[in-house]
Amino acid sequence: MPQSLIRLHHIDKQYESPGAPAVPVLHGISLEIKPGEFVCLMGQSGSGKSTLMNILGCLDAPTHGEYFLEDRRISGLVADELAQIRNRKLGFVFQGFNLLKRMTAVDNVALPMVYAGMPREQARERALEKLQATGLAGFSERLPNQLSGGQQQRIAIARALVMDPPVLLADEPTGNLDTATSEEIMGLIAQLNRDRGITIVLVTHEPDIARYGRRLIRLKDGRIVFDGDVAEGLGERVTA
Repeated sequence: MPQSLIRLHHIDKQYESPGAPAVPVLHGISLEIKPGEFVCLMGQSGSGKSTLMNILGCLDAPTHGEYFLEDRRISGLVADELAQIRNRKLGFVFQGFNLLKRMTAVDNVALPMVYAGMPREQARERALEKLQATGLAGFSERLPNQLSGGQQQRIAIARALVMDPPVLLADEPTGNLDTATSEEIMGLIAQLNRDRGITIVLVTHEPDIARYGRRLIRLKDGRIVFDGDVAEGLGERVTA
């Protein structure tokens, strides 16, 4: 296993439109994330945290700089190669759940395995195991609109983990949930990190959510302005 699971070297990102000046979003981002870390990305709207998450998730490409995942150079890969990495190496959890409304819970979870070429029945069997691990074995045949927000997010987490990726990327995973359900979901994510060693990179603007992590990276105007212990980054006193 590599010492660094994720490495970014001098990542710049700017968006260009015909006839308009380029809009810079990220400036010289360099960081390393080791296997098993729980990292929270924070910053005000427009700070670049979502753009950075998209680059980590191979959903967007940097304008300059290099990205390595498990020592493989990601920058410059073609679309099919990026799709394979997203399918096998990265799990995604979003604020809006992103479940397919006409598919049952088990079929939503099985989808990444079907895309990878696994026979449907085998994929469903494995999906049921993941639903059981997230406490939703009894809801496997329900549609998303028959489930609460917390249950839908648990399904999304099961789907994100069904290929056993080394990295879970969570973008505001509790943004549509009430306080009690947010605590439940964050407890599950923290347990996955603690018990299974899954590396977590989580975007949030809420200090209460960031406290579940162990490392905080704060961005401002596309630059890293803090990278360290969560309590210190939140301005809290650390006691021995």
